[in-house]
Amino acid sequence: MDAGRQPPPLPQRPPAEPLREGNGDFTAILTVLFAFIVIISMVLIPSASPNLKNNLTILHQVPEGHVGVYWLGGALQKTTTTPGFHLKLPLITHYEPVQVTLQTDLVRDIPCGTKGGVMINFDRIEVVNRLKKEAVYETLLNYGVEYDHTWIYDKIHHEINQFCSVHSLQDVYIDMFDQIDETMKDALQADCTRYAPGLEIISVRVTKPRIPESVRRNFEQMEEERTKVLVSVERQRVAEKEAETQKKIAITEAEKNAFVSKIVMEQKLMEKDSLRRQEEISNAMYIAREKSLADAKYYQTMKEAEANKLKLTPQFLELKFIEAISNNTKMFFGNKIPSMVLDQRLLGNFLQGLDGKLNLES
Repeated sequence: MDAGRQPPPLPQRPPAEPLREGNGDFTAILTVLFAFIVIISMVLIPSASPNLKNNLTILHQVPEGHVGVYWLGGALQKTTTTPGFHLKLPLITHYEPVQVTLQTDLVRDIPCGTKGGVMINFDRIEVVNRLKKEAVYETLLNYGVEYDHTWIYDKIHHEINQFCSVHSLQDVYIDMFDQIDETMKDALQADCTRYAPGLEIISVRVTKPRIPESVRRNFEQMEEERTKVLVSVERQRVAEKEAETQKKIAITEAEKNAFVSKIVMEQKLMEKDSLRRQEEISNAMYIAREKSLADAKYYQTMKEAEANKLKLTPQFLELKFIEAISNNTKMFFGNKIPSMVLDQRLLGNFLQGLDGKLNLES
């Protein structure tokens, strides 16, 4: 069986065997080269610089909050990678993680001269900023990975010196210190909006600058004097407030007493008015009663007069005369008695005539 199988393929194998030997050599060379590169990487990477280590690694990790940016042969690639593990070609592809979340850049030791020529120093200024993910390529293409040096570190030095050069030490150190944060933020954001639109300035935090010791002592003395003045002003204000309070209390007490006196006076007046009305009513009642009695008496007198007038007849007078004589227990004798009786009759006749005349006249 072995002899029967071998003869047919013999004429075809001699030309193919050299090719198989060449492929095997090339594969072996690639395997050896790859193993050599791996060994060199394992030996060199732990002791290499970060930049060299970045170029030699094959597997790399993009941290959370960053994007992976790549340079192929020195040319920036538009493609970015998300956080996680990724592969790249060593020595050919360069990789850098770029933060796209909030970050704080700390700028230290910023000297500047004020308008009056006094040199001061800002120990630290913190700039909170963020690079937008969609603007990473354009920003790195124009300004490189160290874009924040151009638009934050160097720019904050320039803006601080510009601010100090047009303001006095009093303005920078005391009066306008609370405005420096917003001024720096607006200045940085204005240039970033114009030249690096993907870079957003969130806030700027400026610490108190260091000033010369002699100037600082003068400021402390000024502050002490100012504090004394403020204390005096506050004491005066407190005294004025207390006096005003006492005045208000006195006015309130006086108004209360006046109001009470007014109420008491009104009450007394109302009582007097009530008594007056009672007197008027009593007087009116008394007058009405007296008038009624007078009218009644007048009416009685008039009626009695009318009755007496009606009674004054000769016959009535004669009757009364006779009754009076008859009731008299004394008797008189003499020449005058008949004439007295006659006189009485003459008087009755005269009255009767007078009454008749009055009746005719009426």
